[in-house]
Amino acid sequence: MSKLTLISEALNRVIDNKEILKEESYQIFEESQRNSFELYKTSQILRNKYKGTSVTYSRKVFFNLINLCRDTCSYCTYKSEPGQSKISMMSKHDVQNLAKLGKTHKCTEALFVTGERPEQKYQEARTWLKENGFTSTAEYLIHASEIALSEGLFPHTNAGNLTKSEMNELKKTNVSLGLMLENSSMRLSQSGMPHESAPSKHPKARLRVLKDAGELGIPITTGVLIGIGETAFEIIDSIYAIKEIHKKYGHIQEIIFQNFQPKLDTRMKNIPSPEEKYFKTLVALARVIMPEMNIQIPPNLSPDTYASFLSVGINDWGGISPLTPDYINPEFSWPSIDTVAKNSLKAGFELKARLPVYPEFFSFVHPDLKYIISEGTDSEGFVKTEYQK
Repeated sequence: MSKLTLISEALNRVIDNKEILKEESYQIFEESQRNSFELYKTSQILRNKYKGTSVTYSRKVFFNLINLCRDTCSYCTYKSEPGQSKISMMSKHDVQNLAKLGKTHKCTEALFVTGERPEQKYQEARTWLKENGFTSTAEYLIHASEIALSEGLFPHTNAGNLTKSEMNELKKTNVSLGLMLENSSMRLSQSGMPHESAPSKHPKARLRVLKDAGELGIPITTGVLIGIGETAFEIIDSIYAIKEIHKKYGHIQEIIFQNFQPKLDTRMKNIPSPEEKYFKTLVALARVIMPEMNIQIPPNLSPDTYASFLSVGINDWGGISPLTPDYINPEFSWPSIDTVAKNSLKAGFELKARLPVYPEFFSFVHPDLKYIISEGTDSEGFVKTEYQK
């Protein structure tokens, strides 16, 4: 029994290594609206217990492979239309050159991001694929990953709802994959809601991909988007949906908590970003619900306060690039890695560089990649110091 005794019986049980029910999490959230001290304290205890006093990040280069997309989300400016200045359609030569440049900047992660199956909607995408020798975006991603790997980077692909066979092929070169759940509530796909015109964001489709990755034994990063019109209970439901899949397959390596930021040229331009207390409470609650999970917030989306989230249970900053912008949120520049290290240290945490797969998930990685991983990592599975200078 822990020496710390809290008023909340549910939080006491969590500290004593017992799981709590979803309904109890609802109650903890409601109680935190009056006083968040016990929740925040519990999240700190659990993070320190399972993750220690280090905070990790992945030094990445962002490959904006193609940003045409068959979906239309009410808050997204990543998607381009043909003819817009922000359109990105990278050739194989572009991919190789950026991979080489990323290596000179000591990056270890090649983050490949695309729109959702753009070839199904746009002739321009079909032409681009044909010019590069491919018939689908997924097929091109497999080849692009091979290029990045040959240049010494570790690919991590986030390309929407991939099929099981596509993921199985990508596993040969990608040490992990990514797919944001965003939210498990079907309400957000209804008429007038953020995902109304984005069928790939339907929670059943997203959860299916997460399950498929589990069946294939692929480490996957997922996450939730905070502030798009959801309720707190819907966020809690989403965390439990992720937890249920992870309990069965053990392959979810990280949950990202991303705070919505309004974009001027979107339907949701007048919706404010979530209040920080609401955001922090949900982050802390995620640590309570899944004590051993790696939990991340992007530091560029909370530029003035990100270090304070270390006090509510996070243990990772995600990918940070010294070279390429955040094409999803281009108005928010990455903080320098040195600045993140200094701010983390001020909060009592040592910044450590990891690969786009966490050390505890190395066993999931394709056998052909394990030797390459071992060459670049130390005895704890973090990036060797000499690779960072």
